[in-house]
Amino acid sequence: MPLDFHGKVAFVTGAGSIGEGWGNGKATAVLLARQGAKVFGTDINPEALTDTGSAMARENLSGHWSSCQCDATSGKSVEAAVARCDRELGRIDILVNNVGGSAPGDPITMSEELWEKQIALNLDSVFLNCKHVLPVMLRQFEEGGSGGAIVNIGSVGSMTFQMGGRVSAAYAASKAAVEAFSRSTAIAFAKKGIRVNTVIPGSMHTPLVENRLARQLGKDDLAKLIAERNASVPMGRMGDAWDVANAVMFLASDEARYITATQLVVDGGLTAARPA
Repeated sequence: MPLDFHGKVAFVTGAGSIGEGWGNGKATAVLLARQGAKVFGTDINPEALTDTGSAMARENLSGHWSSCQCDATSGKSVEAAVARCDRELGRIDILVNNVGGSAPGDPITMSEELWEKQIALNLDSVFLNCKHVLPVMLRQFEEGGSGGAIVNIGSVGSMTFQMGGRVSAAYAASKAAVEAFSRSTAIAFAKKGIRVNTVIPGSMHTPLVENRLARQLGKDDLAKLIAERNASVPMGRMGDAWDVANAVMFLASDEARYITATQLVVDGGLTAARPA
């Protein structure tokens, strides 16, 4: 069976979803469970985790799902969540760092407080989860196992392309740092059976569009915003959470065993078509 995750444990951060529908973390958690993984999900919002649990139950996947509330920007909170997963499920084969979010602003208009929050949300969360999951994966490798696979979520916002002229300096900087962190960490642990890669989503139609982005952009007409975002993509439409989840699943799978320190761009050609 291709992309078989039976016997594996996946630790997925940001496994809930903002509002109704499918966010990247929720879709990734369900997709990995469908393929046989035991999924341990974390999120700062317990109601979002309950929603993902309900989605699992509708597909008779409750036996593949467990979760706990966790602040991914707090070392103590992350340490406790990782320890609980290791204690309850015995191992961690896959780490998906999905926590993140954008806020507009350039170095003048953005407050120091917001800058620090963006760095914490998008970059510190990746560092902290890797810091506490990597020892578990190293233990597995030293015991004769396969180590593990880490997939971090970046963004085309780390590149020079600014959608609609919107500047999000902290988001761009932090997501670029995630890519660099992933490459460095991949090389550091390449001989220890641990692979680290980054999925870089482009313009995605997830609940985030309705619940956060429309407000940030000052768009009262949601249908118009969606049409504009669709038109900006060479393929003529935004992607969705399942496009991200499928990319994550591949990089986490044994079929990607020779892939590490790389980036998989999932953007419908958006960045290739950006103005020079």
